[in-house]
Amino acid sequence: MSGEINLLKGLPGALRVLGIVPVLALTGCASANIDQSLQAANRATAAFTDGQVQLARTDDARAANQKQLAEILKQPLTQTAAVRLALLNSPALQALLAERWSDLAAAAQGGRIANPVFSFERLKFLDGLELNRTLSFGLLDLLTLPQRSAVAQARMQQAELQMTSDVVDQVTQVRQAWVKAVAAQESLEYARRINAAAEASAELARRMQGAGNFNRLQRARQQAFYADATSQLLLSQQAVTSSREQLIRLLGLSDDNQANRLKLPERLPDLPKQPLAPETVSSSLAAQRLDVRLAQLQLDAAGKAQGLNLVTSLTDIEAGVRRDTVTDNAAGGGNSRRGYSVALRLPVFDWGDAQRAAMNANTLAAAYRLEAAAGGAGSQLRESYSGYRSAYDLARHYRDEVVPLHKLISEENGLRYNGMLIGVFELLADTRDQISVVMAAISARQQFWLADAALQATLLGKPVMMQAATAAEKTSGGGAGH
Repeated sequence: MSGEINLLKGLPGALRVLGIVPVLALTGCASANIDQSLQAANRATAAFTDGQVQLARTDDARAANQKQLAEILKQPLTQTAAVRLALLNSPALQALLAERWSDLAAAAQGGRIANPVFSFERLKFLDGLELNRTLSFGLLDLLTLPQRSAVAQARMQQAELQMTSDVVDQVTQVRQAWVKAVAAQESLEYARRINAAAEASAELARRMQGAGNFNRLQRARQQAFYADATSQLLLSQQAVTSSREQLIRLLGLSDDNQANRLKLPERLPDLPKQPLAPETVSSSLAAQRLDVRLAQLQLDAAGKAQGLNLVTSLTDIEAGVRRDTVTDNAAGGGNSRRGYSVALRLPVFDWGDAQRAAMNANTLAAAYRLEAAAGGAGSQLRESYSGYRSAYDLARHYRDEVVPLHKLISEENGLRYNGMLIGVFELLADTRDQISVVMAAISARQQFWLADAALQATLLGKPVMMQAATAAEKTSGGGAGH
């Protein structure tokens, strides 16, 4: 039997080469390397994340991340530190990276040919024994291997770009959640001041009514101010809890110990001295945008797959080599048979027209997606920059004009109160007005930093549309003291 192991022995040279080619072809197939993909994502987002994206695949890696997490939580969490913490610890981000790894592997698998099939038959009859051995493989898979590899490479590049896009999206969410949490915490302090002023005004009105110096309407007005201020305080407390918990979830702080160690700055950062110039923003509108590049790769892959599947949707070919050994026990001898076989799938019931229609539709859809992405990139960037610039101008207006004016009014009212030109209720009302303006300024600064995070994401090709909102709308509840 040892002489019968080599199935290819004795076959024509062309068939021997044909049988070896599938084995050699497998060595050149693309493979999914998640480390290289992560490095590509880090290069693309280096200026955006200020950190390194990594997939923790071992207990040692996770333990090292926990040590870094503990060090970061020792200090009040800045926005940059929040992003670093999310890159290290966010389970949602880790799940996305693992999913993209799966997509990479699936794309690489699509560029490989199927393994050959070895079949063995043992047939016994009367005084004889027949052994049949067949090695077969998909001939069409082999012939289309270059095209399949090209399609696989395009799909792997898609998966890498999608990974980068996921990172940008997660980082943007963390940045905006951090802004909301810090702004809510800062606004709560002023909501407490408004509530304290309104409470003092209501208590004074109650006493003055008891002394006969106030009527019921005058007291009711002061009491209504206090009731509205209390409602605003309760809403502000809930906003602090809600925004903080959202940030905790995005950072992946899973237990109470980690969540309790989270300390936030007392206030949002100051406005930058100058906003981004329109020329700086427009210069980044190029083919480097993630959405445009991803749409282009989808079109390329769809076109290559369409050319490949035009043949495979119609038929399939399988080639095989065979060696049979027949032994006649009665005659005391045997003989061998060698040959090859070709199997062709006949397009009798299905001519592949539905598959080809689907391929044409996919290619057409990919072409329109690319057109939409390229055409909409400029519009998205203009809208995002307009929101960014409007938010900057509004926040600066509050900082340079509105707040100083109300501070001046407050100082003048203090002098008038000392000169007994106004009463305590006018002074308390002015205090409430001033605090409300400060809360509006905080909201305006919050809107700017949210718009800044949205603009940075849009520049990379992950548009984040901001809802138009004025500082006055954001602090409508704070107007209870008016």
